Amino acid sequence: MSNLDGTNSDKRRGKLKFPKIVSLEDYSHPLKKPSWLRAKIPQIKNILETKKLLKDQQISTVCWEASCPNIGECYGRRTAAFLIMGQRCTRRCPFCDVAFGRPLPLDPDEPKNLSKAIELLQLKYIVITSVNRDDLRDGGAKHFLSCIDTLRREHHNVKIEVLVPDFRGCQDIALETLSSNPPDVFNHNIETVPRLYKKIKPGSSYENSLNLLKQWSLRHPHIPTKTGIMVGLGETDQEVYEVMQDLRRINVQILTIGQYIAPSKEHIPVQRYVSPELFKEYQQKATEMGFLSCFSGPFVRSSYLADKQALLLDL
Repeated sequence: MSNLDGTNSDKRRGKLKFPKIVSLEDYSHPLKKPSWLRAKIPQIKNILETKKLLKDQQISTVCWEASCPNIGECYGRRTAAFLIMGQRCTRRCPFCDVAFGRPLPLDPDEPKNLSKAIELLQLKYIVITSVNRDDLRDGGAKHFLSCIDTLRREHHNVKIEVLVPDFRGCQDIALETLSSNPPDVFNHNIETVPRLYKKIKPGSSYENSLNLLKQWSLRHPHIPTKTGIMVGLGETDQEVYEVMQDLRRINVQILTIGQYIAPSKEHIPVQRYVSPELFKEYQQKATEMGFLSCFSGPFVRSSYLADKQALLLDL
């Protein structure tokens, strides 16, 4: 299990490759974590039960693979953000703790395994996300669709949110595929400000991510679009507000803003810790800009309390 700082020691002992090493010089004067940055004490019994259930169903979660600091809280609530299409990403983003390497073939049993896990957890709202699969012609969109089709067939009352990659080079194919049975919420993380993209998200493009959200909104204006931003990577508050304005111009309606926490010294270091008061200011600005909902706080992540955020919007 991940510790409260997000480091997954069991995974790190394995043979999977991790994001490129960050120079130790970057950590010559590491920032001290502030007193408010403390994860909630987890409910161990529920965590162990949830972990075993997911393992038995051969289901991965981004909570585990990305060493999310909220894993204790979410597993304790018997919920998770489900990670499909394997545990190895085809890109190396220096902020992310998901393993990098050559992906394994897609598992044709994954949709039914996912369905069984949802039945056992008795979930009414789920988030499905994935690693980047640049090795696939459609970026994995058809596999997303297979999961949606299976869940819609077997769980009529379950709401589905997808947190998709940017589908680099295949956006039209991916959007057309997902449009045949669209989710209830379409989520793609913008992550950071344009100036930092080359450093934080190598292989990705701010414009490409904006376009994905825009094109989905144009195709499905009645299905909410959602995105997430990390702060603490070297951005300014003005840059955060400019990203928020870009998102509203393309009709993104749901926003999450959270503190970046380096999973280890092999990852890009934190440049600043944003105070809870400033997170409240971000949330107020989002409301003024017209976002239907904004969750903003140190431990907020894109899928964090996604069911409660959707419930507030009566989705």
